[in-house]
Amino acid sequence: MAAKKKSGGNTVAVVRALAEPIAKDLGLSVWDVRFLKEGGLWYLRVFIDKPEGIGIEDCEAMSRAINGPLDEADPIEQSYCLEVCSPGINRELTRPEHFAAFLGSPVLVRRFRPDENGERDVCGILAAYTGDAVKLETEETDLTIDKKDVSSVRLIEDDFVEVDES
Repeated sequence: MAAKKKSGGNTVAVVRALAEPIAKDLGLSVWDVRFLKEGGLWYLRVFIDKPEGIGIEDCEAMSRAINGPLDEADPIEQSYCLEVCSPGINRELTRPEHFAAFLGSPVLVRRFRPDENGERDVCGILAAYTGDAVKLETEETDLTIDKKDVSSVRLIEDDFVEVDES
């Protein structure tokens, strides 16, 4: 798609505002929106979700439904590829509502830099989240990591995390 940017503001925020009512009409929710360059191409990725999970039909329906309104709103100045997809099982938690919905779930936290033991990744149960920190319960200890030090937080399979319940 090629478009000229007509409105000010953050591209992701504009697209999210456009996508949310369309998703709702389809019985979906917008998990995330990302606009990024990979290689020489720009990608607009709209991640959709619903409680029973996303299928290819949901992605096709959302893609068809949002294509026209995106062309009409014209929020992106360069050419890009539109991708509508599921956030997947190992979805990244990026928004406060994601963290709230998955409290008590096993996660993998990746830091920007290794800790004093040379470890960048830590697995644990998501115990709490504030805008400033992520608190995990791990086998060894409870751990609080400043959000500014966190590269990503992803859901993981329960098999990877064992927390002593005693």
